[in-house]
Amino acid sequence: MKSRNAAAWAWFAGAAAFLVAAALLGVAAGYASITPGQIAGTLVAKAVPGMEPPLNDRQLAVLVELRLPRVVLGAMVGALLSVAGAAYQGVFRNPLADPYLLGAAGGAGLGATLVMAFGAAWFDGPRAMVPVAAFTGALLGVAAAYLLGRSAGRNGTASLVLAGVAVSSFLSAVQTLVQQMRIDELQRIYAWLLGGLAKGGWEDVAMVAPYAILGTAVMLVCGRLLDLLALGDEKAVSLGLNTTAVRLVVIGAASLATASAVAVAGLIGFVGIVVPHVVRRLVGTGYRLILPMSLLCGAGFLVLVDVLARTVIAPAELPLGVVTAFLGAPFFIVILRTTRHRAT
Repeated sequence: MKSRNAAAWAWFAGAAAFLVAAALLGVAAGYASITPGQIAGTLVAKAVPGMEPPLNDRQLAVLVELRLPRVVLGAMVGALLSVAGAAYQGVFRNPLADPYLLGAAGGAGLGATLVMAFGAAWFDGPRAMVPVAAFTGALLGVAAAYLLGRSAGRNGTASLVLAGVAVSSFLSAVQTLVQQMRIDELQRIYAWLLGGLAKGGWEDVAMVAPYAILGTAVMLVCGRLLDLLALGDEKAVSLGLNTTAVRLVVIGAASLATASAVAVAGLIGFVGIVVPHVVRRLVGTGYRLILPMSLLCGAGFLVLVDVLARTVIAPAELPLGVVTAFLGAPFFIVILRTTRHRAT
């Protein structure tokens, strides 16, 4: 038991170090040169009276007003999508479950699109309604994919994935229709749908933080229950687990986390399937470890993806959703082939 705990703490330490390194790189990358040493020196200078910070006022403004909120928002979005993907995989006992493939991201995207397109006519403060609309859309998207997958046949993995693809395609078509109906908002909505953090600021972090904290906390608390659920419904019920209640709570929390990420960063696919799979390969199948490890690794992963997105074709910037699709699509094909071979 002691050796297992020591290994778990070692993995946590490694994941935390990865996140810190990614954050330093994310803050340092950009047109204005700011090194990790200058960042550390500035933090020390803030704590030591009389010490001169190594950054001038312009560099400090770039650091505090532009890069730090972007890195924090990227870490938050990556953590939310990754831990939500791990939770969905635990609930559905399906390694291909993912917020993007299950219709959660598509539903959240449609909900947010409706608010952006018509919100000014419906609400006094349309921006504050984006997370709520995204959460409602995410729940409806997952419910539609799950019910459609169950009614389609006995092959749970294939049916669920196909149902999720069908629901996501339908929701995408509705989004396109909404955009055509609001042609004056088309460019803004389209740029948001591709995913990105370029316009993210501290106000976005503050807007979704309550929803993100609530959803993440519920999922982390349910890690032990997901381990029981992995034993199979019959055995889990015999151990006193209310499987229906656990599924509803975890799906609700994962959908809230997905909606929070989509509300501030648009549609970013594959993070929720790539990160939990890598984590599972590293630490095993226990969700008490997979969930927090996915959170830390997902945060660092998306910060690095964002660095890639804003440096590959600098001074222009790639949408985050495009970069994650390039990285995630081949990974998904490998997982799909592996899963199919195991099933046959």
